[in-house]
Amino acid sequence: MTDPWLALAADADPGERLGELRHAHEVFTAAGRLERPVRPVVGESWRRSARARVCPDGAALVDLDADDVGPYRESHPLARAMPVIRELMSAYATDGEHLLAVCDAHGRLLWVEGHPLARRRAGRMNFVEGARWAESVAGTNAPGTAIAVDRPVQVFAAEHFLRPVQQWTCAAAPLHDPHTGRVLGAVDITGGNGLAHPHSLAFVQAVARAAESQLALLAPSPAAGTVRLSALGRDEALLIVEGRALRLSRRHSEILVALARRPEGIGGEELLVELYEDESVTPVTLRAELSRLRRLLGPDLLLSRPYRLASPADADFDTVARRLASGAVAAALSAYTGPLLPASQAPSVVRLRRRLDDSVRAALIARGDTGLLADWVSSPWGEDDLPAWRALAAAAPAAQRPALLARARTLDAELR
Repeated sequence: MTDPWLALAADADPGERLGELRHAHEVFTAAGRLERPVRPVVGESWRRSARARVCPDGAALVDLDADDVGPYRESHPLARAMPVIRELMSAYATDGEHLLAVCDAHGRLLWVEGHPLARRRAGRMNFVEGARWAESVAGTNAPGTAIAVDRPVQVFAAEHFLRPVQQWTCAAAPLHDPHTGRVLGAVDITGGNGLAHPHSLAFVQAVARAAESQLALLAPSPAAGTVRLSALGRDEALLIVEGRALRLSRRHSEILVALARRPEGIGGEELLVELYEDESVTPVTLRAELSRLRRLLGPDLLLSRPYRLASPADADFDTVARRLASGAVAAALSAYTGPLLPASQAPSVVRLRRRLDDSVRAALIARGDTGLLADWVSSPWGEDDLPAWRALAAAAPAAQRPALLARARTLDAELR
């Protein structure tokens, strides 16, 4: 089933939609009032564009001239992904008289390639290398909006905020650093109304995934001694040390989580408080656990006085937190595979688990993205999340709201 938040439905009539959208656009730009035919992603983007005081009759601005754009894009991380992007998209763009474009995280177009006639036409509206197509400058458009919402987006004809752009249809997907989740830019396909189909969005999303996979393959190999800790969605953490995979006991999992959070080290008495609810547990018990863990890991990894890891741990829960902090909500959700050590009652784990869950939920609700919220409430850890269900009901199309509100009411009664 096509998500109308992201793309036009497969059975939509572009001609009929075009007339409705032109009317809705004129009403909005004249009176600031949204009409029913506008999809949520478009309506929200129009509001952001209006708040940024984008002129509907304006044009994108050229930030980088020809002398500057070349050196800048060749040093950009996405330059390494361009061979894959070209391989997948060039023939499609040229044969269909479309354009492929790649922009940076600020919406600056770094590469614009494709059919010569389409390039000349696009040049008249400044869809050229070096131009900035961020929402705050160029209003609603696929690459700018995809960066703004951190999701693949299709923008059809009069859904564009700028009137000179309304003869075009485009689909774009954000591109992320595969390790940090930071948004690096977006990949876009732009052309005529023939792109007004969910397949266009699926295609550009697949290209984005391939580009991110290529970036991951080309990333430097992990340094010697690299430690990776996976503790989300599992009661027994998995530790990978120089290619060795170690499944830890529950107590050892809790110790590793505590040490990963404190790379500078932690004293024995403080670690005891972090790990044990029962105040009668003695330091001798903790030292025995640490001795067993040192035998498992090897003497060179677990150090003492204070207790710490010799190499910083790359922990999955830290990855989620970093992505949330950078605003990459979709990337954070993709890395979130469940609550941190769900069965653990260690005080430090309980605090961190609650803080991380609250941060993910708050980011999802603030984003109001129906797709991300639907993914969350469909998961085992989100199926009873009443605030998320209410947020999904508020953000969903009108036709879906009754069923979602009914689910929220049922859940509320069960929790009471």
